[in-house]
Amino acid sequence: MSQRDNQLRQEAYAEIEKFRDQVEADPHRLRFHIQPPVGLLNDPNGFVQYNGTYHMFYQWMPFKTGHGAKFWGHYTSDDLVNWQAEPIALTPSEWFEKNGCYSGSAVEANGLMNLFYTGNVKDEEGKRESYQVLATSEDGIHFEKQGVVLELPEEYTAHFRDPKVWKHGEYWYMVVGTQNHDLQGRVALFRSSDLSDWEHMGVVTGAHTDQLDDFGFMWECPDLFELEDKHVLVVSPQGLEVQGNHYQNVYQSGYFVGDMNYETGKLEHGSFKELDQGFEFYAPQTTLDDQGRRILVGWMGVPDQDEEHHPTIKHKWIHTLTLPRELTLDGDKLIQKPIVELEKLRKEEISYERVELNGVETTIEGIEGDAFELQLGFEHNKADVFELTLRNNARVVYHKPSGELTLERKRFEDRRMESRTCKIGELEDLLLFVDTSSVEMFVNGGEEVFTARYYPEQENRSVYFASSGELTLNVSHWKL
Repeated sequence: MSQRDNQLRQEAYAEIEKFRDQVEADPHRLRFHIQPPVGLLNDPNGFVQYNGTYHMFYQWMPFKTGHGAKFWGHYTSDDLVNWQAEPIALTPSEWFEKNGCYSGSAVEANGLMNLFYTGNVKDEEGKRESYQVLATSEDGIHFEKQGVVLELPEEYTAHFRDPKVWKHGEYWYMVVGTQNHDLQGRVALFRSSDLSDWEHMGVVTGAHTDQLDDFGFMWECPDLFELEDKHVLVVSPQGLEVQGNHYQNVYQSGYFVGDMNYETGKLEHGSFKELDQGFEFYAPQTTLDDQGRRILVGWMGVPDQDEEHHPTIKHKWIHTLTLPRELTLDGDKLIQKPIVELEKLRKEEISYERVELNGVETTIEGIEGDAFELQLGFEHNKADVFELTLRNNARVVYHKPSGELTLERKRFEDRRMESRTCKIGELEDLLLFVDTSSVEMFVNGGEEVFTARYYPEQENRSVYFASSGELTLNVSHWKL
């Protein structure tokens, strides 16, 4: 450990201690999500199962609730539910990362955990340099930086970051999110036999390729994996224009499904689909665990989108990660379901069969709280409209004639209502994980997902149901 690395660690730990009481006093502090001990959290990084333990690293700025020279924070878990804070994994202590250890991934090789990440460097005029860097560990806790393994190819601008590494056949592969000199977002592909020397194979896909026209000025956080005999490219493009209900956030996260040709380095794919219909979801990353599950976690935030208005800032912290979701494919549609281990959180079940609604807003005895799981199954729905109101701060509205589902919430800045909507056809079921300041809603068995932060009054724990006509619900509720 260098002197600079040790200094940065001590300064970060001092910041945690200095503001611990202020952070923990926040009524919006979450109960069952990964969140920073202080400061700002953003992208999930290095999500991997190593020697039977799940590791989740995350982008972390300990010294303020804005962005800057990021560290890698670190949690571990045996079950993806109960997380243990670990020592700081990476600090921006070396010349090739002095302005931030940016996002990346982890793989196991040669008995070691190998972290690949982007070293961000800026000069006095703000000109950017980017380096792809390797750090290794024997125990998954203490890391030794091996230095730069990939410098910037001439085809791309210095917006070249977020390496995701995996093995296929005899080679290791790396995708990197990037931008070409025409300011078009791309995913670049590299190949290596030893994790140190990387060969540039070209562009997997991107804006203004033979498969896409205009499609953003920068693509971040690519993740390419095989799922049920197809290949899925998850990516976060920046610069998409709003199209009706689509692309409503400042930046998007979504996926392409197709067939990867490892000889040509090209992905032949279909259309882009958004991963999440809510307000806060970005930079997701997946891992394959020892049960053969492809599991995804995202950042419950979006860069440059009302970050300065989150009320947690006055308590010296901001942002969280989503709950882990298991991915499957239905044709070319990704299905996302909360991992089954989350059932461990359940306490005090309350269930009702065939609750009848008929045009009057109502509560259901025991269905309330600030942190709970709520399952709703719909039967005999003759109502044009169904509404679910959470703590007088967020509302779910289903409009049967149009087949549209909407999530509304009060804006952080001025408390006016804002909304996100998608078409689902018939509403069959809803599964909600509600934390003190977050909502994750899985629709029709994970066909669609809405993720959002919301900030209700602490004392309001109400849940209201309403319909415009006859509707029968099956309801299950657990405290979490």
